[in-house]
Amino acid sequence: MLYNNKSIYHHHEHHHNCHDVCHNIAHNHNHTPHDVCCSQETTHCCGGDSHNPTQTNEFNDPPEEPERQSQNPKLIWKIQGMDCAHCAQKIENGLKTLPNIIQVTITFATEKLIVVVNHSDEEFIKQIEDKIIELGYKPIFETTSQPIHQHEHTEIFDKAALIPLAILAGLIVISYLILLFNHNVGEYAFIITAIIGLLPITKEAFTLMRNGTPFAIETLMSISAIGALFIGAAEEATMVIFLFMIGEMLEGVASYKAKTGISSLIKLMPEETIIITNGKRQTVASHSLKPGDIIEISSGGRLPADVILMSEQASIDESALTGESIPVNYLRGDKILAGSLVVDTTIELKVISETGQNAVDRILQLIEDAQDRKASIERFIDKFSRYYTPSIALFALLVIIIPPLFMHADWYTWIYRGLTLLLIGCPCALVISTPAVITSALSSAAKQGVLIKGGAALERIGSVKMMAFDKTGTLTAGKPQVTDISCHDISQEQLLSIAAAIESGSHHPLAKAIVDYVKQNQISFVEADNRKAIAGIGIQGNINQETFYIVSPNKIQTVSEAISDENQQIIHQLESAGKTVVVVVTKVKLLGIIALQDILRTDAKTAINELHHLGLQSIMLTGDNQRVAKAIAGQLNMDYRAELLPADKLTAIETLSHKTSIAMVGDGINDSPAMKAATVGIAMGSGSDVALETADVALTKNSLLSLPKLIRLTRFANRNIKQNITIALGIKAIFLVTSLLGFTGLWLAVLADSGTTAIVTINALRLLKFKK
Repeated sequence: MLYNNKSIYHHHEHHHNCHDVCHNIAHNHNHTPHDVCCSQETTHCCGGDSHNPTQTNEFNDPPEEPERQSQNPKLIWKIQGMDCAHCAQKIENGLKTLPNIIQVTITFATEKLIVVVNHSDEEFIKQIEDKIIELGYKPIFETTSQPIHQHEHTEIFDKAALIPLAILAGLIVISYLILLFNHNVGEYAFIITAIIGLLPITKEAFTLMRNGTPFAIETLMSISAIGALFIGAAEEATMVIFLFMIGEMLEGVASYKAKTGISSLIKLMPEETIIITNGKRQTVASHSLKPGDIIEISSGGRLPADVILMSEQASIDESALTGESIPVNYLRGDKILAGSLVVDTTIELKVISETGQNAVDRILQLIEDAQDRKASIERFIDKFSRYYTPSIALFALLVIIIPPLFMHADWYTWIYRGLTLLLIGCPCALVISTPAVITSALSSAAKQGVLIKGGAALERIGSVKMMAFDKTGTLTAGKPQVTDISCHDISQEQLLSIAAAIESGSHHPLAKAIVDYVKQNQISFVEADNRKAIAGIGIQGNINQETFYIVSPNKIQTVSEAISDENQQIIHQLESAGKTVVVVVTKVKLLGIIALQDILRTDAKTAINELHHLGLQSIMLTGDNQRVAKAIAGQLNMDYRAELLPADKLTAIETLSHKTSIAMVGDGINDSPAMKAATVGIAMGSGSDVALETADVALTKNSLLSLPKLIRLTRFANRNIKQNITIALGIKAIFLVTSLLGFTGLWLAVLADSGTTAIVTINALRLLKFKK
C-alpha cells in the first residue's frame, strides 16, 4: 500500500499536524484516522505502540524526572537489624546530625538507605557507617549509583537477641525464688535484675537522644523503669523490661513477614548464569551480564535479565511477576521479563537489560520510590506522631506533679500512674499502622502484575468512581483483523489470493491483516507484478497481465465503474457496524468486498462488567469517528466520546474530574496529558514509555482484568489503614483512661504497646494474601 508510517512517527509530538496526516492517510481506504495511526505495527500519534522496536516499555530505563537529576553523589546501603518503620526514622534522624548531608531516605520494606551528600570519599562513608553502627544497626555498602538488588538470606530474627532475653528470664526466676525464702533479699535481687536488663536499653536511649530522637520508646522505657525502682516497684520494673524485650522480638518477627513479599521478588534472580561466548559455555555472576550477551537457561531455571528469545519457542511461567499461573508460549524474537521461569526445555536468549534495570529491579525501585509519594493520611500520621509523644510525656509529668502538690494526693500513687502513662506515649503502633499496609499492598499488587507508584496513588485509586478508557490498544487489541468477505463471480479463496498478491510486502496494518489472514487459512498466492501505490486512492498490481486494484469504496469511481446499489448497501451495513471496508476491483467489475475491524480485547467485556459491579462508571475517549466508537461502546455497555484530539481528551478528563474522581486508562503518548490530569493515571504494560512514566499505575500483565482486582485491593488497603489507626489510637485512649484511674499498671501498659504494634502489623499482613 502507499502509506509511509515514518511520516506519522516524525510528527508524533505535533498532535494537530499528526491528526491531519492520519486523516489524509485514512482516506485511502476509508479508514478512520485513529485506526490507521494506532495499529500494531504503526508508530503513531493517536495511541501507544506496544510493538514498535524504537519504543521502550515500563521496564526500560525511563527518562529521569527533573527533580531527580541531581549532580550530588548518592550513597546506598542495605541496613540490617531494623525491626519497624520507627527504626528507619531513628536512622534518618541520626544521620541528619552529620555535616555535608543533603537528603536521607530509608525504605523499611526493602532495607535500603539512600544518602545524598555534598561530597563523597572513603572517610565520609566510614563516618556514616559508624553512625549507623552506633545506632545499633549493620550497614552494608552497595554502590554510589542505582542499587543492585541481590538476594541475601535473612533469619526471621537474630538468634543472638535471644541470649539477653534468656539471661533476663533466668534472673527473674532466680529473683522470684529468693523472694519466696527471703523478702528483703528478693527485693534486692529484683533491683539488680532490673538494672542488668535496663543497661542496654538506657544506653540505646542516650545514643538516640544524642542523634536527634529524644522521645524514642527506649527513652520512655528507661524513665518508667528507673522511676519504678525509685518508688519500690522493682518486680514490676523487671517485668516491664522483660515484656518490652519480648515485644521487640515479636515486632521483629512481624516486620520480617511484612518484608517477605518484597524479598521474594529479589529471590527470583539467580546468582549465576551460563553465558555463551564464541560457542563456549561458562558460568558467570548474573549481575555481570550486559546487553548483547547470549545466555543459556535450562528447564526450571529463572531468567537473570530481560531477554529476547533466540530459540524457536519456549514455554515460560510468569506467575511470580504477573500472577498468571498458566505458562505463556513465546516464539523467537519475543521479549521475556527477568524473573520468569523456563518450563519445558533448555533455551538460548539475548540479554537486553542493563545491570540493575531489569523487570524485577524496576518493580523494587518503584516500591522504594514510593517512600517519596506518601499517602496524605501517612503524612498526617508522621506529623501527628512528632507532637503526640512529647505531649503525652508532658501530660505524664503533670499527672505526677499536680495531684500531690495541689490536691494533697499520695505521691507514690501518682508517680506510678504518671510512669504508666509515659509508656503509652510510644508512637510505634501508630507510626507503622499506615506504611505497613502500603508496603504490603504494593507487594501484593506487584505479584499480581500491577505496579502502584506509592501510597498517594494507592489512596487515590481506592476513591475512584469513574474510569475513562482510550480505545485502540486499551479496549481493543490495536490490530485490525478480517471480519467479513463478500465475493462476486469468484470464490472466496480466489478473492483472498488476489488481495494478498497485491498487498504482499506492504507494512500498512490493513495490508498486513489481509496477508496474515490469507496465510492463516493456508491459501497460496504469488506476489503481483508492477505493484504500486496510487496517491490518495489505494494500490494496484498485475496478475497474469491483468490489473487489479484495492481501494476504499468512496474512491472506486477513480479506477472502475463497477459498483452496484446492492454492493453499496453491503458496504453501508459493514461501515455502520464500525468496520473498515476495502474493495477488490478491475477496470470493469467488482470482485469482492473485505471488511476489517480492530476487535475487542478478550478480557474487555469481563473487566468492564466487573467494574460496573463494583459501582464504577465507565467512558471511552477515542480519536475514532462516531460510527466506530458507537459500535465498540455498544458492545461494552459504556458511554463514549469520539473524534477527540489529545487536547480534547485532556479537556474531557478535566471536565469529568470536577464532578467525580476519575481514573484514565491508556497506552499512548497522546493519552499522557489526560492521564496526568486525572485523579489517577493507569498505563497498559504494552504502552509507550511516556504513558508509563506519566501514570500512577502500570499494568505489567497488560490485562484489563487487573483493573477490578486493583480497585478491590486498594479499597481493602484503605479500610485496613483506617482499622489500624483506629486500633492504635483506640487502645492507647483506653489505656490512657484506665492508667489515669489506676486500673492498669506498668506491665499492662508495655504489653498493650507491644501488642498493639503486633496487631496492626498482622492486620497489614492480610494484604499479602489478598487475591480477589
